[in-house]
Amino acid sequence: ATMFDQVKTITVEGVVKKFEYTNPHSWLHVDVKNKDGSVTTWGFEAEGPSTLQRAGIRPSDFSVGTKLKISGNPMKNGTPAAIWTEATRADGKRFDPREGFKVK
Repeated sequence: ATMFDQVKTITVEGVVKKFEYTNPHSWLHVDVKNKDGSVTTWGFEAEGPSTLQRAGIRPSDFSVGTKLKISGNPMKNGTPAAIWTEATRADGKRFDPREGFKVK
């Protein structure tokens, strides 16, 4: 996790390109349109499926084409990747992948 800046948070808006719901880490890939019209694909890293399931996050929640606003702790080297901290879909539903660590 030292590759990521735990102090800084970035937020981008985009569309889900793919959701790799895999162990040991899941990756949510989001296509973000830049001001010049080009597209950057951002990768947001989260825990594996069992932790995401406890947080109430299923692959179907983020199917390809889902519009969302997503936040995370970015990589220090400027690569378009971050640790996923929260996401809000266009329908207003909010997802916090770290909820899976909290004892219910």
